[in-house]
Amino acid sequence: MEARFLAPLLRGYIGSAPLLRACLLSVGLLRACLLLALSSRGWPHFIRWPLLAVPVLLALQGCTTFVPGRDFPREETRAFNHPEQTSLGRQAAKLSLAHPGFSGFRLLNQGLDGFLARVQMANAAQRSLDLQYFIFRQDESGVLVTDAVLRAADRGVRVRVLLDDGETRDGDEQLHALDAHPNVEVRVFNPFAYRGHSFLVRGAEFVLRGGRVDFRMHNKLMVADNAVALSGGRNVGDQYFQINPVSQLADDDLLVVGPMVAQLSDTFDLFWNSPLSIPVAALDKAAASAEALDAYRASVAERVAQRRAGEMGYADRVATGEPLRALMSGKRPLAWAPAQLVYDSPDKAAIEKGEAVGRLMSPPIQRAAEGVRSELLMVSPYFVPRGDGMELFEGLRAKGVRVAVLTNSLESNNVLAAQAGYMRYRVPLLERGVEMYELRAAPGNARGSGQSAALLRYGNYSLHAKLFVFDRKRVFVGSMNYDPRSLHLNTELGVIIDSPELALEAVERFAAMTSLANSYKVVLTRPTKPDQSHATGTESGPGGGNSLAWLTEQDGRQVEYRVEPAKNSWQRMAVGLLRLLPIDDEL
Repeated sequence: MEARFLAPLLRGYIGSAPLLRACLLSVGLLRACLLLALSSRGWPHFIRWPLLAVPVLLALQGCTTFVPGRDFPREETRAFNHPEQTSLGRQAAKLSLAHPGFSGFRLLNQGLDGFLARVQMANAAQRSLDLQYFIFRQDESGVLVTDAVLRAADRGVRVRVLLDDGETRDGDEQLHALDAHPNVEVRVFNPFAYRGHSFLVRGAEFVLRGGRVDFRMHNKLMVADNAVALSGGRNVGDQYFQINPVSQLADDDLLVVGPMVAQLSDTFDLFWNSPLSIPVAALDKAAASAEALDAYRASVAERVAQRRAGEMGYADRVATGEPLRALMSGKRPLAWAPAQLVYDSPDKAAIEKGEAVGRLMSPPIQRAAEGVRSELLMVSPYFVPRGDGMELFEGLRAKGVRVAVLTNSLESNNVLAAQAGYMRYRVPLLERGVEMYELRAAPGNARGSGQSAALLRYGNYSLHAKLFVFDRKRVFVGSMNYDPRSLHLNTELGVIIDSPELALEAVERFAAMTSLANSYKVVLTRPTKPDQSHATGTESGPGGGNSLAWLTEQDGRQVEYRVEPAKNSWQRMAVGLLRLLPIDDEL
């Protein structure tokens, strides 16, 4: 009973801070086994002793860092290297003629555009499709993307799909059936030994093999014919495409043509051929059988037919060819500029420990921020700056640089552990003159939101974009949050673009999302009573005793809250408990 109680409680309030979630859940699992065994003295030994043995077996299993399937035979492959032989390649080459040495970029901040671009890239591909994702849901939109990928494979397109294994839900593994297709190969990055979906067992493996499985691939990338790429912060799924009333995540895709595409493909090859990328056939042969593929085809066909008969009009929107057609024809201009690819090597964990040589993306991001002269704007859903970040901001503020940050509020954050880590830095940041804005779960208007006003009314809006603007001249777009997990645990991917045009577009969206109609501006006040509690906004800082207030706008009038806005008091209590735990390294 105790384990059944813990699972839904912690699932809802710890979110995706994996090791923390795993620790707590595994403690619940082990305690439940022990309690059940010790309270069943009258039970036969063949029942009692297996219960007592569960913790021991799990502990023994955790004594190894063995990567499942690492000895499975696999072929090293590379990106398709003749894009000029394809329609997309010829279109990209024509666009590039007037901009030698530069790459073309366009931000797609509307969730639906992100969905349409992926399906249209799959529809247009003639020779190759490479997909690399942290999360690839098999919900409505995910199945439609998968359907387009499957149809491309049927046309003879070579498809490579690389998925992380950290956030797979029950049903997502159906995508593995594609591996049975002769033109498709699916690999899983740093897989779990346990292949089921028991929240408790997976949590136990996180604890017992935390040194290995806590290391995740957070990259997001799709490349068609090595001619056009889509990178940024979006995963594949309804909430990322902002079509799900239960959860909508504001994010950005970066469409890329030109020389940068080949560089992005090189990073895909690096991960694809890494020893940590395991063929799905090595993990579950039945998942990639011909029978599994046939069953999956039938399921996809049925679900696609249902969506075409529904109200969303996906098929009609995809058939228009927009936005991809306008972008590749030049009707919707791209921003052409020099750019720097930044990424982590697949063996980032070893590089961080000094055990290997490779690439880390945080140093160039740090250098770009340190070089700012007038303004640094940061958008990060999970924002836990710690020592290095605080030192950076203090140095910039000492030079008179404006630093403004947009992150999630307590009510909009879907990972309360990250919120708990962030909260302890608010007063020190504000005391240094950093402007802090927190996104509302129910913005007052749709400006900059990436979705329709109708969906905003549900009040389930959250920030997922990762975007930094340097002096309104350069912009970073990628998968990296400004928190310890992105900086030191997960692999990440992004691009720094020297484009005032794109920077200005990002600045305008930042202004729209940080307007008081759409966010809370967090400001310092002084407490009215010396014993004022955190629930009323009091947080400690170097000045001691500072309190917080949240300014926003409702019905055209400015409103000030002294109690932190939240969905309910239970949310405040949960994040308060999480603040007591030493979890910064896992956030």
